[in-house]
Amino acid sequence: MFKNDFSRVVSGSSLIAGTAIGAGMLGIPLLTAKAGFLPAVGITLLCWAFMLCTGLFLLEVSLKMPERSNLLSITAHFLGKKARWGVGALFLFLYYLLLVAYFAAGAPLLAAGFTHFTGVGLDGLNAYLVFGAIFALIVALGAKWIDRSNLVLVVAMFAAYALLLIIGSGQVRMEHLQGSNWGPALFAAPVLFSAFGYHNIIPSLTTYLGKRKQALRLSVIIGTSVALVVYLLWQWIILGAVPKDALAEALKKGLPATAALQSVTQNSWVFPVGQAFAFFALVTSLLGVSFSMVDFLGDALKIKAAGARRLLLTLLTFVPPFICVLIDPTIFDRALGLAGGFGEAILNGLLPTALLWMSGKGKQASLLLMVCLLALMVVIVEIVSLWR
Repeated sequence: MFKNDFSRVVSGSSLIAGTAIGAGMLGIPLLTAKAGFLPAVGITLLCWAFMLCTGLFLLEVSLKMPERSNLLSITAHFLGKKARWGVGALFLFLYYLLLVAYFAAGAPLLAAGFTHFTGVGLDGLNAYLVFGAIFALIVALGAKWIDRSNLVLVVAMFAAYALLLIIGSGQVRMEHLQGSNWGPALFAAPVLFSAFGYHNIIPSLTTYLGKRKQALRLSVIIGTSVALVVYLLWQWIILGAVPKDALAEALKKGLPATAALQSVTQNSWVFPVGQAFAFFALVTSLLGVSFSMVDFLGDALKIKAAGARRLLLTLLTFVPPFICVLIDPTIFDRALGLAGGFGEAILNGLLPTALLWMSGKGKQASLLLMVCLLALMVVIVEIVSLWR
């Protein structure tokens, strides 16, 4: 499938970057605006470093396992069968909630684009059916189809992102980037943890790329670094171009950062390009999550994810979120909120650290302790934010 490690790194990096960069980034500048640009850079770098370390931790233990092992079998091997059940429940809780959020936000975006280009209305049940059918088909066809589709969508996402940067960069004002208030920056940490989330695809990616350690490590480093640059540049544009009061108003009204940017630039292209960017960012994350979910369910049910059985696992992945959004189409914000700091900090922070320690490779105890303390701090911040 792959001629050399370079093609492995390209595929792996794009899958990791595509999974990490989601539509949630449209809200990140709204949360870091109170702190100011310098604290926003600081907290973003801290969260990136944390998620990079824990991703590499999980990769190390995944490489020690047989092919097609997923988080359940990895946990059972290193932490025991009882821990497997708790991790399984947390995995399903976190990633089904994310899939619900992707359905709730993605189907209306697809419907709006379809109506704009064809003049044919697509709403309600039909919008969710078409959206689910398209991406369920890609996932059911297998890892190669997911990889190729993701690569095309990532390119389209970066094209839309580049347009937004070009439009917004001329509006950046230095006075908007001055001033620092480090306290509020901490409350952006749970969302940034989610923004850098990609750990769910590590076990699947380990098998897909043939357990080539160097290619996998480079994929994690490059993929997360791409996400870091995207988030930093985006915050520079939004925080530098839009006054803080306008960003606070957008947050209060539940509007994305692109709406605030459009109000400043008065450019009619900002909103449709922002919608396109949000769609591509969302569906690349959807593909990454569903890719891992199929393998996870296959591991849990002892079903090989191939042929007709893969179709069954794909239906188990897509049908529950489809039913949830039919019951409540406005569930996007609540689903993302529930899937925030708790799931990411525990599942993608504490768990990889514990797995590495139990695997016998956790020789740098001080680093592992620091990672655990940061994860616990984010859990506390999330609890405090719920009571604010």
